[in-house]
Amino acid sequence: MTPAQLERFQARLLAERADAQERAAEFDDQMSEVRHARSEASADDEHDPEGPTMTQEWSQRTAVLADVQSELAEIDHALARIADGTYGVCARCGKRITVARLDARPTATLCIDCARLER
Repeated sequence: MTPAQLERFQARLLAERADAQERAAEFDDQMSEVRHARSEASADDEHDPEGPTMTQEWSQRTAVLADVQSELAEIDHALARIADGTYGVCARCGKRITVARLDARPTATLCIDCARLER
């Protein structure tokens, strides 16, 4: 992989990281709102036929926040691979991951052949 390609992927990953951090902060704020609403002693939403319960809200938002945190971890791992010189090398077979695959999935750790074997 050329230095220019590495720079391009690093810039893309940093942009994706900033976006994911923004979404994580947004969902963290929403989690605080739900946490506050759940702590209200008078909140008896389990019998409210008009909308989702606080438990449902909590579950949905927790799942989304977990997804964003997982995405951040994958991005950080990819950035670390760029820093240590292993970005674009398949973690399973050691062959190069194609630029086309990295364009489609910049956090990929496996070449397409090894990724197919993982399924």
